[in-house]
Amino acid sequence: MAAPTKPTRRERLLAGSARAAQGTVLYVDERLPGVGRWLRPNLRKLFPSHWSFLLGEFALYSFALLVLTGTFLTLFYKAAPDAAYASVREISLEVRGGLLLRQLHHWSATIFVLSIVAHLFRVFFTGAFRRPRELTWMLGVLLFTLALFESFLGVSLPADQLAFSGLREAQGLLLSIPLVGSYLSAFFFGGEFPGQVVGRLFVTHVLLVPGILLAVAPLHALVLTWRQKHTERRSSGGERSGRDHQHERRMPDSSESQVTGAPFFPYFAIKNGATAMSTFAAIALLATFVTVNPVWEHGPYRPGAVPPSAQPFWYFGVLEGALRLVPPWEIVVGGYVLQVGLWIPMLVLGGFFTVLLLYPFLERRVTSDGGYHHLLDQPRQAPVRTALGIAVITFFTVVWAATWFSEIPGDPHAPAPPLLAPHDVYVTIIWSLRAAAFVLPAAAYAATLAYCRRRAR
Repeated sequence: MAAPTKPTRRERLLAGSARAAQGTVLYVDERLPGVGRWLRPNLRKLFPSHWSFLLGEFALYSFALLVLTGTFLTLFYKAAPDAAYASVREISLEVRGGLLLRQLHHWSATIFVLSIVAHLFRVFFTGAFRRPRELTWMLGVLLFTLALFESFLGVSLPADQLAFSGLREAQGLLLSIPLVGSYLSAFFFGGEFPGQVVGRLFVTHVLLVPGILLAVAPLHALVLTWRQKHTERRSSGGERSGRDHQHERRMPDSSESQVTGAPFFPYFAIKNGATAMSTFAAIALLATFVTVNPVWEHGPYRPGAVPPSAQPFWYFGVLEGALRLVPPWEIVVGGYVLQVGLWIPMLVLGGFFTVLLLYPFLERRVTSDGGYHHLLDQPRQAPVRTALGIAVITFFTVVWAATWFSEIPGDPHAPAPPLLAPHDVYVTIIWSLRAAAFVLPAAAYAATLAYCRRRAR
């Protein structure tokens, strides 16, 4: 007779989670009759445990820290063109703990955007956006767009030389729009630059966009996720037993209807609590030891002065790089000068976000795959999608690379940005990047497609 085997630590943990959830439901039901019937299935809902499923949680917890630190900064910030810079400088150098809170706010925004990007990568390359999760994907793209816009508003509020230089560039893009450009600029800026833009940016940054984010984020991360079955990872049969969680082990021919994972309470709740604490700790370390955006070094905005650095914040690098790579083309029509060179970057980015928003429907139309999918793809199992994603990443990397260097300024007293190049070298690099923006994405697509098809055999 075989000797009885001792339960593994994971089996004991899952069994303890079930007993804890049952005890919690009974405790609440005794005091609030009827609540237990709703609480019991929700506490027992299964959630995946693989680390990649926590990328969205990183964004959620950094957003929570954003709201908390932003509330503190709002108490000291003065939203007036002549007082905004002085108030930010006062927060940084005179308010006790003010600089740390500014740093926490800035790094929370950076982690927030990075986490959304990483989360989008995971969902895209594994095909987690397919039916029935198209709405979840579209809400995620909306969150990504709002996060970028909110970040732009935030870095413009200090009203220093660097912030207003970026804002001046945005006004130039508005003015380039035919017929309505001047009206749009007057509407947003309240007259001549900078006009009343600081107060309008402040209201939009602290009320309008956060209000939309607070409405969309729970719908994307909680409501739809809770109502739908979570996606299942696909694993190869040759993996070692210790490589993945045993309760998530999936074979390529697994059923789409099977549900695996660990219960929400207390297993997943404890794991999320640890994730939140880790996110806060990482942001606190960055805020303590890495200084960003020292406004006291840039000085207040002075019309016509050279910006303190030609390097934009990383999440605006794509637009800045595209503006550098596109030639300054102009077309004169009926006495009007049309700034075609400024339209192309805006049209490219607008087209990208439109395709990104509608991609689940576009892929379904091309592949004629209208079925329900709860089982994730491995990237090599979708060669065309993976190759397309790598090509787009390569393209934006090349465009972003245009912001890594600048031409030596003509004014010897002007502040020097990093990676300076003489005029001839700068022109050569720009032309090389223009060619690379067409050649490298195509090469990346072909190489990735061939690699995935070879691995899928």
